[in-house]
Amino acid sequence: MPRQPRRRSYDQHCAAARALDLVGDRWTLLVVRELLAGPRRYTDLHADLPGVSTDMLAGRLKDMESAGLVTRRRLPPPASSAVYELTARGRGLLPVLRALAAWGAPDLGEPRPTDAVRAHWYAIPLLGELAGLGAGVVQVTLDEGEFHVRVGADGGAAYGDGAVAAPDARLRTDTETCRALAAGELTLAEAVASGRAVLDARPEAVATR
Repeated sequence: MPRQPRRRSYDQHCAAARALDLVGDRWTLLVVRELLAGPRRYTDLHADLPGVSTDMLAGRLKDMESAGLVTRRRLPPPASSAVYELTARGRGLLPVLRALAAWGAPDLGEPRPTDAVRAHWYAIPLLGELAGLGAGVVQVTLDEGEFHVRVGADGGAAYGDGAVAAPDARLRTDTETCRALAAGELTLAEAVASGRAVLDARPEAVATR
C-alpha cells in the first residue's frame, strides 16, 4: 500500500498548534460551518462555499475524513446520494466558531460588493440571542433566505439551513440588524421594540430581556 503523505504540522507540543494542524488550513472551518447546519451533498457544499475550487474542497473533505472530523455516507433510496456530515469531534468545533464569530463581528461592517451572502451564515452569531427565547425552534427569515435554530432545555443551541415545519417562534429581520445583534450593538428586545425585527409567538420572552 502506498504511504500516505504526511500532513503539514507546526511540530509544536502545544494544544493550540495541534488544533491548527487539523483545522487551520484555508476553508476547513468554513466547511465545518456548513456541516454544522446538517448533512450536505458535495454539490450543496460547493454552492455555499463560493470561491472554493472543486479540487480544494475535495482535498479538504478528504483531510477532514482522515482526521475524524467528517464522515461520508450514502442516503437510502430514493435519494441514493452521498452526503458528508460531522462526527461528534467535528461538532465540537461549534464553540470555536462561535468565539471566532464574536471576535470578528465588530469588523463585519456592510457587505462589500464582492461579498457573497447566505442567510444561514448569520446563525452562529445569533445563537446566544436566540437561545434567550427559551427551549424550542426559532425560524429566522431574511431577504437572503431562511434558517432555524433549535434550543434545548439546557440552553444549548444548534442550527439548520432553511425553513422548518411548525416552529415555536418566527423571527423576521434583515442582515444589518443581524450584524448589529452579532456585534452587541443591539439586543433582540431592542430590535423588536424598534421595529427592526418582528417576532411572532412568545413575545413575552423578549419583553423581559
